[in-house]
Amino acid sequence: MNIALCGMMGCGKTTVAAALNGKYGYTVVDTDAEIVAMHGEINAIFRDFGEQRFRDIESEVTAAAAQRDDIVISLGGGCVLRQSNVDALKEHGKIFYLRTRAETIISRIKDDKSRPLLQGDLEKKVRSILESRADIYEAAADYIVDTDGRTPEQIADEIVALSGN
Repeated sequence: MNIALCGMMGCGKTTVAAALNGKYGYTVVDTDAEIVAMHGEINAIFRDFGEQRFRDIESEVTAAAAQRDDIVISLGGGCVLRQSNVDALKEHGKIFYLRTRAETIISRIKDDKSRPLLQGDLEKKVRSILESRADIYEAAADYIVDTDGRTPEQIADEIVALSGN
């Protein structure tokens, strides 16, 4: 069974995936890293081809990862906006929403200029995106794991307990 981590950019998906790898030995697939390896920087894809093309690439990468077994998949923040991605992920695993407060996200990503959807007023954009996606994340998730004030290892322990692995 796969474990897919979804949530807002900056919620800790990559860090928790690394904790699941380090503590439990799970193989990790980071969809954003896979996209960069195959197609180049995400900012360049957005700039040169637009968000729609990026989402198409993201869906291809997600479908391929979802077909593997017993891995952790760290998803891009918008991956579960497409129901086809959710369906593919649930076919071979469970989706865990790493729910994180806007203040926490802002503090984690305030110096990161590599996120194309967050250019401009960071606080306003984070709150707006989180507000528009929170219900989608919750609907996609098999489990919701709150991350605020917890270490990646504590979150990884909860995910393993919930997954029954």
